[in-house]
Amino acid sequence: MTRHSEQPTHRVAFVCVQNAGRSQMAAALAERERARRDAADRIEIVTGGTRPADRVHDVVVEAMAELDIDLSDRTPREVTPDELRAMDLVVTMGCSASDVCPAAWNGESRDWGLDDPDDKPLEAVRAIRDEIDDRVAALFDDLVSETPSAE
Repeated sequence: MTRHSEQPTHRVAFVCVQNAGRSQMAAALAERERARRDAADRIEIVTGGTRPADRVHDVVVEAMAELDIDLSDRTPREVTPDELRAMDLVVTMGCSASDVCPAAWNGESRDWGLDDPDDKPLEAVRAIRDEIDDRVAALFDDLVSETPSAE
C-alpha cells in the first residue's frame, strides 16, 4: 500500500448479536491497538450486531473504564449485509459467522467463542475483556505482518 492509496489494506468487523458487550470491547481494543501500531490508514474497524441492544452493558463500560477506554457514549448499532460484504475479515464473538453474515459474503470469518458478559459479575467481565485484548493483539500481529508499511 502506498501513501496515495485511499483504501485501507484490511477491513475488519467485530460482530455479535446485541453489539453491547464483546464486539464493543473488541472494537475499542482494536482501535487502541491500531493507534499503538500507527496503522490507522491501513486497518479499518467496524462493529455492529444483528439485533442491537439499546445501550452497551453497564458492566462492560465499567470493565473498559479500568483500561481508560470510555464506552459510555457508544450506542450498539445494526451491521448491514453490505458492510459485511465489504470486509476482509468478520470476527464473531461466539455466535458464528453463518448466523450473521450474508450468504453472498466470501471473506474470512473467525468465531472467538467468548462468553456473553451480560449479567456477569465484573470479575468475569474482566476475564472476557482480557481474553479479547490478547486475541486483538494477536490479530494485529497477523494483520500488520501482512500489511506493507506506508513508507
